[in-house]
Amino acid sequence: MIEEQNKKHIPVLLTETLEALNLRSGLNVIDCTVGAGGHAEKILEHIAPAGRLLGLDLDEAALETTRRNLARFGSRAMLVRANYRNVDQVLLSISFGSFQAALLDLGFSSLEIDDPVRGFSLRHDGPLDMRFDREQELTAAQIVNSSTIDELTRIFSEFGEEREAQRIARAIVAARKEERIISTLRLAEVVSAAVSAYRRRQRIHPATKIFQALRIVVNDELGNVREGLPKLFDQLESGGRLVVISFHSLEDRLVKRFIRDKVRAGEARCINRRPLVPTDEEIKRNNRSRSAKLRAIEKIANR
Repeated sequence: MIEEQNKKHIPVLLTETLEALNLRSGLNVIDCTVGAGGHAEKILEHIAPAGRLLGLDLDEAALETTRRNLARFGSRAMLVRANYRNVDQVLLSISFGSFQAALLDLGFSSLEIDDPVRGFSLRHDGPLDMRFDREQELTAAQIVNSSTIDELTRIFSEFGEEREAQRIARAIVAARKEERIISTLRLAEVVSAAVSAYRRRQRIHPATKIFQALRIVVNDELGNVREGLPKLFDQLESGGRLVVISFHSLEDRLVKRFIRDKVRAGEARCINRRPLVPTDEEIKRNNRSRSAKLRAIEKIANR
């Protein structure tokens, strides 16, 4: 099962990422959301023979898979279960030392998407979970079944940019009065019935933005970006590179604003003026890469 899942995992914008990180032998690199290790494996090859990688992830199942995938690199690959927003605390607690490059891939891995038990996907029925960290208490089901109409409307509008947010929120509250909504397909069914007939005929499932909004809130994804980027940049060595891959506009706006502020303050320089996006060929190989945007900066040496 693990081998089958690994075959499906394709790192997004791999060539562009490796170039933006400016890798060379002997560097120390942090992969802040190591997932199944697709980027990490290639990074370790580029920084051989002495360079080391610290991989962080909240998902213990993903880390277990990554340990297998990176076993051949031995002690050069260090994996820690942690949120990258706490990277300063992690570095204080382990013997990794300074680092000269960092990657933040904000997408969630194929291992999570394709596992029905995790509750991320519209394609499979499963519990309405959506937690990256399965030790935390808050789940998507709790939000769906306990939030008011106004709260749901705000969540769907703000984090999903859903135009029919209030209409969908009302439908969810009405449906849960009959029976708690605890499965992914049941939520998708309620949302589909609530939206306009035109939306139901579109190629993109009408519940896509609702699932995005819930996932963002459950995992405080935007909070992670807001707290994590400054900490990573502060810890990064002068002359080092920070590369971020985002997958939706809310994340990308935060990344773009952060980079703009650092450049204006004279603390960093842009590696790419415009975000790098997947080629048509990559999108054909991996449709999940279609919304990816890569931005990168280099920390300017202290004067």
